[in-house]
Amino acid sequence: MRNGLAVFLSLIILAVSPLAWADAGEVRVGVLAFQGSERAAREWEATMAHLGRMLPDQRFMAVPLDFASIEQALAARTIDFLITNPGSYVALEARHAVSRIATLESGPAEAPTAAVGSTVIAKAGRTDMRGLADLKGRIVAAASPDAFGGFQIIWRELDDLGIAPLPEFRDLRYSGFPMERIAWMVRDGAADAGILRACLLEQLIAQGSVAPHEFKVVGEVSGDGLPCRHSSRLYPDWPFAKLAHTPHDLAKRVAAALLAMPIIDGVAWTAPLDYTPVHDLFRQLKIGPYAQLANPSLRELARRHWHWLAVAALLACWWLVHVAHVERLVRRRTADLKAANTELSRQMLERERAEELSNRHRAERDQFSRLGILGEMASNMAHELNQPLAACINYAKGMRRMLDTGQADPALLAEGVNAVADQAERAAAIIQRIRGFVRRRPPQRGAVDINEVVRETVEMFQSLTGRKSLAIHLHLMAEAPRVIADKVEVQQVLLNLLQNAMDAMAAEEGGITVRVSASDGVVKVAVRDAGPGLSAEADAHLFEPFFTTKPEGLGLGLSICRTIVESHGGRLWAAPNDGRGLTMRFTLPIDHTGTQ
Repeated sequence: MRNGLAVFLSLIILAVSPLAWADAGEVRVGVLAFQGSERAAREWEATMAHLGRMLPDQRFMAVPLDFASIEQALAARTIDFLITNPGSYVALEARHAVSRIATLESGPAEAPTAAVGSTVIAKAGRTDMRGLADLKGRIVAAASPDAFGGFQIIWRELDDLGIAPLPEFRDLRYSGFPMERIAWMVRDGAADAGILRACLLEQLIAQGSVAPHEFKVVGEVSGDGLPCRHSSRLYPDWPFAKLAHTPHDLAKRVAAALLAMPIIDGVAWTAPLDYTPVHDLFRQLKIGPYAQLANPSLRELARRHWHWLAVAALLACWWLVHVAHVERLVRRRTADLKAANTELSRQMLERERAEELSNRHRAERDQFSRLGILGEMASNMAHELNQPLAACINYAKGMRRMLDTGQADPALLAEGVNAVADQAERAAAIIQRIRGFVRRRPPQRGAVDINEVVRETVEMFQSLTGRKSLAIHLHLMAEAPRVIADKVEVQQVLLNLLQNAMDAMAAEEGGITVRVSASDGVVKVAVRDAGPGLSAEADAHLFEPFFTTKPEGLGLGLSICRTIVESHGGRLWAAPNDGRGLTMRFTLPIDHTGTQ
């Protein structure tokens, strides 16, 4: 019924176009020869014969062409119609304004189809290629980069899988036409797999060129009505297209004749189908008329993404406003920070001045403290100096009497001179120790021998106090580690503790014990007396400034001592003895630098 209606339409068209019948001539139909020129001529021979019968005033001739020849023929207008694959048609539609007037139907008469797909083949024994994803890292043969069924259809399937053929195939080899060369490349091992136009494998088997089970289909698809084994989705079959210069009346007559053609040798024609799926393929792959999508112009990008550009413009405006706001806040905060820095600098300067004044006062306080210690021992100091001075006077008077009487014995005079010198040196040593102790100077911390400092301080204390009956027991370490300290400041602390111990034992019997020990990275110096100890009130306020238990004391000695010890990184504290008396202890850090 379909063919009868088509014949009826064709007769009407021919009847209303009598002038066209009068102009007999040759009509050249270009055909894509994907299987070679001879095969193309034979394949379209039935169509050309039918058109000749339906339009007897015209002589139709098939002109086999490859892709390059098609472009040349269109440019030279040497053909009037074109039969090509869907991909080639869509590209030419955009570049040369060709338009389809019919779409190919093929297959058996009872169930013809107007669809085309691709088939991926491999040797039947290959178990390592089941799906299209297994083509990664393989050598794949294709007809041409422009071959629709022979490459581009499978390219889209691979793109859906996230596979890019050129970088992810081991190699992509183009065989050119005829397309059956791909089968021979796979058979000979020149390729692991090949891409054929759907149904070509069945044609090669029917011709006896390929054994029925020689090849397997990779990634086979079924259930879409195509009677051939294939590996892809389906697209509209080959179009019969008129060119831009082809007369409109001739195109209408040819279209009517094609629609009236019955299935001859498995070939027929139907009304032109929608080629939108082919456009979708090209758009996805960014090829053909959509090649500019791969490198779009600024105008194209703006047209395609104007809504995102609008959003970006709004965000940019918001960002400029935000930046301006932030800039204003930064300037305000910078001004506030500059003012705060100025105030901080002023406060730091005042603090430095206060610290400098405090250090000066502390140095003066320490000096006064040392002078106070000497003041408490002033009478004893005078007595201690009187002894060597009196001895010097006695020796000098004796030697003068010997000289006056004329009985001078050189040996006795020499002995007297030596005695005077010894006593003078003794007095000078006492004065030198006192002078070094009270001399104003900045702190000079370094590695010192604690045994030597303690021994020298005890000797000074004994010489200044003049209490020969007061026993001071020294317990020094055999090999005491050196400590980081200022020698004079440590002597000041030790003299204070010894003086306090002696005052506490003014009416008591016993002696003072000075012990040096080391543990836990510090040296400990303990001064133990046998006095009455401390009351609860004295123990609670012992280190507070201006607290004293002495009638004429200032109450600064122990406060200064604690400040000195803590400035050295040590600690000063008091502890009652098990029996009677009190022990004052202080620590100093050991020198770990290796200085000996």
